[in-house]
Amino acid sequence: MVTLEIDGKAVAVTNADEEQARELFLSESFKDDLKSFKSESRSLWDGSATLATRPASEDEIDAFYEALDEEDEVDEDDDDDLDIDVVFLVSIDEIDDAAASG
Repeated sequence: MVTLEIDGKAVAVTNADEEQARELFLSESFKDDLKSFKSESRSLWDGSATLATRPASEDEIDAFYEALDEEDEVDEDDDDDLDIDVVFLVSIDEIDDAAASG
């Protein structure tokens, strides 16, 4: 498991391997998402703060599995083993679909 940090703060964790995680977290589309997401009414990423990946801590791994367990109660999917999942470690404000699509 790999954690994404923004300016030293753990923001997201994934079950991807290190190479896949770095490719995902540092991709332009994921960076665009980070800029559009808000946490506590502030942008998650300002576009210039340092993005870094590192091995996930035990607490982050626990949070990852907790979030997936909650999601599995709502959405049963047999192909979970093939998926790369990302769990945010910070609360993400409600996403406005109209703003996200424009």
